[in-house]
Amino acid sequence: MRAAVIGATGYGGVELLRLLQQHPVVNVHSVHSSSNDGLPLGQMYGHLSGSLKFQLESIDIDKIGSEVDVVFMATPAGVSSELTSQFSEYDTHIIDLSGDLRLQDNKTYERWYNKTPAPSQIVKEAVYGLSEWNSNKISEAKIIANPGCYPTAVLLGLAPLVQMDLIKEESIIIDAKSGVSGAGRSLATAVHFAETNENLKIYKVNQHQHIPEIEQMLLNWNGSIQPITFSTHLVPMTRGIMATMYVEPKKQLKTEELYDIYKCAYDEHYFVRVKDAFPSTKEVYGSNYCDIALMNDERTGRITIVSVIDNLVKGAAGQAIQNLNILLGMDEHTGLDLLPVYP
Repeated sequence: MRAAVIGATGYGGVELLRLLQQHPVVNVHSVHSSSNDGLPLGQMYGHLSGSLKFQLESIDIDKIGSEVDVVFMATPAGVSSELTSQFSEYDTHIIDLSGDLRLQDNKTYERWYNKTPAPSQIVKEAVYGLSEWNSNKISEAKIIANPGCYPTAVLLGLAPLVQMDLIKEESIIIDAKSGVSGAGRSLATAVHFAETNENLKIYKVNQHQHIPEIEQMLLNWNGSIQPITFSTHLVPMTRGIMATMYVEPKKQLKTEELYDIYKCAYDEHYFVRVKDAFPSTKEVYGSNYCDIALMNDERTGRITIVSVIDNLVKGAAGQAIQNLNILLGMDEHTGLDLLPVYP
């Protein structure tokens, strides 16, 4: 299968290239950039010099659409909404890593992203690519909206309890933390070394664009879910997300019962590991795993769920390739069977 990567100079795009090199049936045909076309990829990323001898190309829809089977959109928000519709006349699959196609309501997209939404027909056609919970639709999709990094960690952590209607719908509180690569490669004061080193910052308080994405999927599982409390923090590390979730159960469940529920839910899902001890971000670094642990607090009656992922792999490029594997009818871990990097 021939693949093109649009937005190859961002962290998500270059991670796609790293992972696709391991894939037995996908050949990266071309890499594209709107601002650096003509430059050797190795000039943008020295670690690829001599290994991936691509030259960045401009975004020519007709050329790309006629030459490749799948296009990965590793673009900033607002770009894929324009480009995806232009590929509609071609027999090309689209996997969009931006947030442009995730929200089904265009007014909601405009409110949270402050950008012009994609055409309604494109949004309607896009399948939300949460691999473990939407594989039937993903397998038949032409357009896949890859989930955001925070939503991936949060939704995998909450799914079993929400789908089984075991928690109070108004009780969901999420405290999430991410490494600085989640902000992308563009320069910004907030992610300068001097601003992030030895520092911990909360950001986008009650305004993060992943809030409606998380709520949309939760409501799809349980139509009675109420608005969530979702707080995000920037921590001085390169990769990783930890989402700590607090919920109130409708009936008291022992920790052992909770583990039975989660191990049953994820028993056949290769990349979700339900662990007996609370995980750290280093335990999934560089891999497509999501590690989850949880505990019932008998004193407060609340349940604590901790979910960790690598934001660039399971939260972006890895899940995109996992979705491609589902689309191709292959084992989901094809080309992704990489152990975490530790320490």
